[in-house]
Amino acid sequence: MIRSFLSVGLWTLISRVTGFLRDILLADLLGVGLRMDAFTVAFRLPNHFRAIFAEGAFNTAFVPAFTRIRTTLGVAASESFQGRILSMVLLSQLVLLALVMAFTPGFVRLLAPGFADRPDAMGLAIDLTRITFPYLALVTLVVLWSGVLNAEKRFIEGAAAPVLLNLAMISTLLAGAYFVTLAHAAAWGVLVAGFLEAALLGWGAWRAGLLVLPRWPKPDAEVRAFFKAFGPAVIGAAGVQIAMLADTIIVTFLPQGGASSLYYADRLYQLPVGVIGVAAGTVLLPEMSRLIAAGRIADAHHQQNRSLALSWMLALPFFSGFLLVPDAIVAAMFQRGAFGPEATHATMQVLTAYAIGLPAIVAIRSIVASFHARGDTRTPLYASLTAIALNLALKLVFWQSLGAAGLAFATAIGAIANFCILYALAWRQGKTTPDGDLALQISLVVVGAIWLGVALIYTDRAVAGFHPILRLAIDGGVGLIVYAGLVIGGFRFFRLPLNLR
Repeated sequence: MIRSFLSVGLWTLISRVTGFLRDILLADLLGVGLRMDAFTVAFRLPNHFRAIFAEGAFNTAFVPAFTRIRTTLGVAASESFQGRILSMVLLSQLVLLALVMAFTPGFVRLLAPGFADRPDAMGLAIDLTRITFPYLALVTLVVLWSGVLNAEKRFIEGAAAPVLLNLAMISTLLAGAYFVTLAHAAAWGVLVAGFLEAALLGWGAWRAGLLVLPRWPKPDAEVRAFFKAFGPAVIGAAGVQIAMLADTIIVTFLPQGGASSLYYADRLYQLPVGVIGVAAGTVLLPEMSRLIAAGRIADAHHQQNRSLALSWMLALPFFSGFLLVPDAIVAAMFQRGAFGPEATHATMQVLTAYAIGLPAIVAIRSIVASFHARGDTRTPLYASLTAIALNLALKLVFWQSLGAAGLAFATAIGAIANFCILYALAWRQGKTTPDGDLALQISLVVVGAIWLGVALIYTDRAVAGFHPILRLAIDGGVGLIVYAGLVIGGFRFFRLPLNLR
């Protein structure tokens, strides 16, 4: 499992690196002005629906069901199941796409009402949404084929697909002179990426012998069982996206640049979330599903403990950096061209607020596997909705006084609440079993993170006047030496395996 975790993590890291290159280019060319605000809204809208109906909800219902059917009923039954689900996915996405394309102005006005007082931003957001929204239908196919491949322990294509989004957007931005505006160039890059990602995953499924044609959507027992799990998962994912959609709606009421600063901080925050949290969940869910189906409960819990320990080991350095030296990080990544010192200050405030919830959010995917691997999508739903209610309440309290940073802070507190509820329920229900090694590993990682923070504070003071990139490089280098030395030394002293097997 660890090898697959690292493989997915590597490709996700490549995706995040190319994503940073894309975002550096966006910051340089668009900064935090009107065009970036409009593109941010147009880019987020299809992604909200993707997260509701595709990535989170679909995978949590489909992967365990597909794995169980293929293991217990055979290849033919799993292909029939996949074909029927594929036909339903295609039909639902075509209907949604037709509705949105037919009523785009009303759709954008509903979800970005703050732009009503900024007609130029509203008009541009409508134009860009017409370009970006078809990406949803294409990426839904990507998610289905990725789920099929993941169930067979083939993770590379799904992890590599997001790289194509970044490369496509970089290409269209560099060719921006051929588009109406640079914002249009970025939007067309999103649509092109949808076709490229679908082609890559379709090819990967075909090469693995897992590509099937749509079948008549007969509602047999397996399909009904899928939707029984899919329904609560959709509601849970919808709850999370409602909280994120609240961000999209509220930032349109903030002064110009609010949506942009939230976007740039989120891109930095998503580096550890994507590389660590998503990689852990992607690998752990099919592994736990397989072990639990085989009756090996203790082994499943052991793998989960290792996943949690590894997730926190890799995430806490980001937590320390985002919390203690966010200005150094934002300035090094984005401060150039149209992105000035004021934009750096606004973005670092959002990043600091996001950082509070980072340890929780990278661990949620690992602990939620306790439930999803057993076909239980209802318990995570209740936990998620409780945390989301808190999240939304805090957004309403803080957005006027703290702006975009208040929205990020509410998101962080919601993530902490979600993790705590999930872990308490899993432990109480016997769906996770923390052991002594896990407690010791986490203790060593926390001690390392504390000393890393001390090193960052003193090092950053010494190099505050340096060029932003050199400043961040020195901060990161010193911090890495301190953290790695303490953690590796601690693991060896207590004779704990560094590979966490």
